[in-house]
Amino acid sequence: MSKKIQWVSIVFTLVLIGWSYYQINSYKSEMQALKKDKVELEQELQNMESQAQYILTQANQKEVELTHETWPKYFEIAEVMVEESEGKFLRPWAIYLVKEAKTYGIDPFIVYELLKIETGNSFDPELVGPETKYGHAYGMAQFMKNTAPWIADMADIPYKDELLFDPYYAIKLSLVYIDYLYDQYDNWDETLTAYHRGMAGLEQYKLKNGHANSQYATRIQKNAQKYKEFVAYAP
Repeated sequence: MSKKIQWVSIVFTLVLIGWSYYQINSYKSEMQALKKDKVELEQELQNMESQAQYILTQANQKEVELTHETWPKYFEIAEVMVEESEGKFLRPWAIYLVKEAKTYGIDPFIVYELLKIETGNSFDPELVGPETKYGHAYGMAQFMKNTAPWIADMADIPYKDELLFDPYYAIKLSLVYIDYLYDQYDNWDETLTAYHRGMAGLEQYKLKNGHANSQYATRIQKNAQKYKEFVAYAP
């Protein structure tokens, strides 16, 4: 009888140890999840603050007007894009891009080369990207539906999913997003890599590689550099 009691005691102790071990692991998992949630919330708060700051800095942005002095140069730059794309990037899109890029002080060929890469050189405004764990990317600028709405908020323009297929809307969002990212990082490697991978993806890329000089960023800058003679257009 005493041996039976002894075995029961041993079994009970083992069960208690196993249960305690399970509870400790559960608590560890919960703590890790809470830490992750805290980091994500802090990042979200930081993003909201940076977006608000960006909106404030854009409040006094001046609209660029096409005049008899600026029009010829804008048209010349736009024609380069049309010819380089073999007509795939339509002239009205090109003129709009050049004018809006001037408003943000961005080299229009940076944006043009970005759009070229994003669409696989097709400049298809109705493009739907391949499925990822985050969903699809849409339109000429390949925005995802979890990113585009808050960029539209910063641009102070309405958002609807179908607008992502509007080439002018896509160009506008791409400019605002690029301008916002450059405002955060103050260099093109980080700006373009963040556009391609997302801001969190940029940080992961830098941790892995020790820099932000991705192939995507390098290619865009290198191609845009070919047209540097055109970018010093009149104000």
